[in-house]
Amino acid sequence: MSYNVGFIGYRFIAEAHANALARLPMFFPDAPPVNRHAIVGREEEALDAAADRLGFETVTTEWEDVLDAVDVLYNLTPNAVHPEPSIAALERDVPVMCEKPLAATLPEAERMAEAAERSDAAAATAFNYRFIPAIQHAKGLIEEGHLGEIRQVRGRYYQDWLVDPEAPWSWRNSEEMAGSGALGDLGSHTVDLLRYLVGDVVGEFDRVGGRLTTFVDERPVPGESGTRPVTVDDAYTAHVEFESGAVGTLEASRCADGHKNDHLIAVYGSEGAIRFSLDRLNELEVKTDGDRGFESVLVTEPEDPYYDHWWPPGHVIGWEHAFVHENYEFLTALDGDVEYHPNFQDGLAVQRVLDAIERSDRDETWVDV
Repeated sequence: MSYNVGFIGYRFIAEAHANALARLPMFFPDAPPVNRHAIVGREEEALDAAADRLGFETVTTEWEDVLDAVDVLYNLTPNAVHPEPSIAALERDVPVMCEKPLAATLPEAERMAEAAERSDAAAATAFNYRFIPAIQHAKGLIEEGHLGEIRQVRGRYYQDWLVDPEAPWSWRNSEEMAGSGALGDLGSHTVDLLRYLVGDVVGEFDRVGGRLTTFVDERPVPGESGTRPVTVDDAYTAHVEFESGAVGTLEASRCADGHKNDHLIAVYGSEGAIRFSLDRLNELEVKTDGDRGFESVLVTEPEDPYYDHWWPPGHVIGWEHAFVHENYEFLTALDGDVEYHPNFQDGLAVQRVLDAIERSDRDETWVDV
C-alpha cells in the first residue's frame, strides 16, 4: 500500500521526519511507498517555503482539513497541541505518529491513550532513540543475561542552549505549551530508553524522588522589546526505584555549559554493565564478567540492527538515521498490520513518570508512579 502522509508542523522535527521519509526508498526499498501529501502550519509564507523544501504537495493552515485526505498523520507540534489533532485522527481510524512527550500533562496523555485504545488505527509515540543500532545491541545483551541481575541505572541528558540568560524565550519555556521544561523535553527520552532497555527485566518505574530547578526566570521575546516569564524547569534530578528493587538516578539540563546534545545511558548488573553516549552513537561501552574494564564496541557491522541498509563496516551513521529507522518500523508495521512500539501506551507510561517527578518536587517527598 502507498500512504498519503500529512504533517502538522514544519520546523525542526518536521524536517527530521521529512528527511527520513525521503531516504526510505533509497535505503529501505522494502518500506511501503509514501507520498508527502499535505503540511499544516500557521504562517502561510513560511509554510509554502517549507512545503517546497520538504517535498509536500499541498498546504493548509487548518489541521482539520487534512484528516480525510491522508492515510497517516504526523503530529509534530508543541506538546499542548498533541491531543486534539491526534484524537480526531484516531476517531477516524487514521494512524498517528505523535512527537514526544505524548502530551503536556498526564490527563491529556490519558485522553490520547484512551482514544488509541478505542481506535483501530496505530498510534505511535516518536521516541527515535530506541532505533539507534547501539541501543538495540545493548537491549540484546541485557535480555540475553550478559549483565546478570540488573541492579542500577543512570540517565543523564545535558544541553547548553539556555545557558545564556539572554537566550530568547520560546514555547519550550512555557508551562502552558510545553507542560515542563528539561523534564519533558529531555527526560522523556531517558525514561523511555530505560523502560525499553530494562523494563522487561526490572518492571516499571515504581516510585521517584525528584527536584525541578529554574535558573533564569524570564527571557527576551524575539522581535519584541520585553521579556516573558519562564514557567518550566531548566533542569531536573530524580532518584528512582523499579518494581524489582533496582534503583537509578536521572537528570537533565538545558543549561549545562559545554554540552550540545549529550545523552548518557548506563545500566549496571551483577555480572556486567553497558554505557551509551549519544555523542558517540555508533559505539557501545560493554563490561562483562571477567573483563577488567569497559570495551568500546563499534556497532557498525552488517549483522548489527539496520546496518545492512547503510555503509561498509566502520562507516558511521548519525543522529538523523534514527528517524529513518523509526519511520521504517512504523510504516512497515502499518503495512503488515502488526503492533508497533513505542505506542501511545508507552508514551503514557513515560508521562506517568514525568508527572510523578513533578509531584515529588511539589510535595518534597518520594511518590509512587
